[in-house]
Amino acid sequence: MTTLVIGANGQIGRQVCAIAHRQGHPIRAMIRSAEQRDWFEQQGIGTVVADLEDDFASAFEGCDQVLFTAGSGPNTGPDKTLLIDLYAATRVADEASRQGLDRMLMVSAMRAEQPLQAPEKLRPYMAAKFAADAYLRSSKVDHVIVKPGRLTDDDATGRVATSLDETGGNNQISRANVAQALVYLLGQRKIRNHETVLLDGEREIAEALGD
Repeated sequence: MTTLVIGANGQIGRQVCAIAHRQGHPIRAMIRSAEQRDWFEQQGIGTVVADLEDDFASAFEGCDQVLFTAGSGPNTGPDKTLLIDLYAATRVADEASRQGLDRMLMVSAMRAEQPLQAPEKLRPYMAAKFAADAYLRSSKVDHVIVKPGRLTDDDATGRVATSLDETGGNNQISRANVAQALVYLLGQRKIRNHETVLLDGEREIAEALGD
């Protein structure tokens, strides 16, 4: 029952891996290069080296679900946004289906369905997320799509909301809370073909996301 974490070396990915490992969830961290391995090995977390811009099929072997929390990052151009946030995400969905994985969890973005309403510099990213989400919905693999609001580096509270109505319009969430919510979802195998907005809030994660 191993989860492949794609984007494991990112800001959310590392926190997911650390929390999941502490809680006893079997995980495999997919990293881009061997130079990224030390942090994971120090935590006792298994790794596999694979590149989203190359052949990564072997990384899936022995896993039964996959979490996609990779991103091109804020300092790259639209070319990398297309290759990672869109094309790589669709290739992961295809590979999950081909290898018979049970589920794919996707980290998307709140309001990804309205890319033209985003600030101009974010529009390619939102459009990529919109298209990747649509592709996953139409794929043959069951899915969970998580749509965080504006990300912060605040500490985890373990309390979230799933709509702006709950927060009075506050559209942010800490990466730490996103990570905790994702780890919760990793263990809730009956949650599938489901999408949720994720914001900082007042409800316990299990209450907000259901069991």
